[in-house]
Formats: sequence, C-alpha cells, structure tokens
Amino acid sequence: MQFYDVIKNRRSIRSFKNTPIERDKLARIIDAAMRSPSWKNHTSYSFILVDNVGEKQALAGAIMNDTQEATNAIEQAPMVAVVVGEPHDSGVIKDQEYYMVDGAIAMEHFVLAATNEGYGTCWIASLDENTVRRTLNIPNNYRVIAMTPVGETEERKEHHHKKDVREHVFLNQWGEAYTQNDGFSGIH
Repeated sequence: MQFYDVIKNRRSIRSFKNTPIERDKLARIIDAAMRSPSWKNHTSYSFILVDNVGEKQALAGAIMNDTQEATNAIEQAPMVAVVVGEPHDSGVIKDQEYYMVDGAIAMEHFVLAATNEGYGTCWIASLDENTVRRTLNIPNNYRVIAMTPVGETEERKEHHHKKDVREHVFLNQWGEAYTQNDGFSGIH
C-alpha cells in the first residue's frame, strides 16, 4: 500500500476475527513503532502485547464511558497493544510532559503499520489506568497512554468525512484559511 493510501484506509475498527496475527507482520508493525521520533531520541514508551484471553477481558473491563463496542473489540481481537510511557525518560516544557507525545507518536506508527499489513485497530484512551496497571503488572513509574485491539477486521466501514481544510488549516495567521488551491511562496 502507498503511504497516503494507508492513511486513507485507516479506520477505527470494533469488530474482529479471532485469526492470529502473523509473526512477520507483527514484527514489521513493531519495527515501525520503534522507529517513531521521541524527545531527544529517548525512548520513553514501551509496548505490552496481550494475547491472553483473561488479560484481554480484564483490559476490556478497564474501558470507561463504554458503549460496549470497545469492550467487544478488546475481547474479540487476537491481540491488544498497550503503550505506556515513563515520564522521567522524556522532557517537560512549561508543565507539559512529552512522554504522552512520544507514546502517541509510537502508537500512531503502530496503527498505521497495522493498517498497511491489513489489520484493523481502534485507539482507546478512556480507561481506568489502575486496572490496566494491575492487570499487566506495569511498574509504578510508567503511565498508561492508550491501547488498541489489532487483528483482521470483521466489518467493512466507511471512513468519516475528511475535515474541512478551511476550518482547520490556516496560512500565516489564525483565521486566514488555507485552501489547497492557494499559491504561496513556501511551495513550488
């Protein structure tokens, strides 16, 4: 798949087949995640891959504000990837801890690589961190950032409509809408 096709094909999937993840595909997905940029090239994040049924059920129980779709996705998928971060291994600028950014970038690399390999994912961050921590025996100095089920999809789903560029991308100043037809000095 070409890069922009991967981005266009990524969906939040909530229904999975229980087909095991192929080892060579998983290796490429993990490799992509490990190549993500991070604060001063410190790797403040770690992944925990979960394929144990009991642990997946406990993770499903940690989901907050659930409509049951996310719970089902965690239980159905053959694997769940949990990304955690160590705040002291990353930077802080004006009270903003960059371990969250580092972990989010790594998870995005994971999600896009999974899409490229033909697997579905669904980013889940509304969770009870203490339940996830206890379930996976995560050390106290690490924080849970997010988790995603990963596996062959059981559903075909349309992508949400693309966001209106004029409302979310500005040129030179806030409120000065950028349009894809604009000619400006920075692009030739």
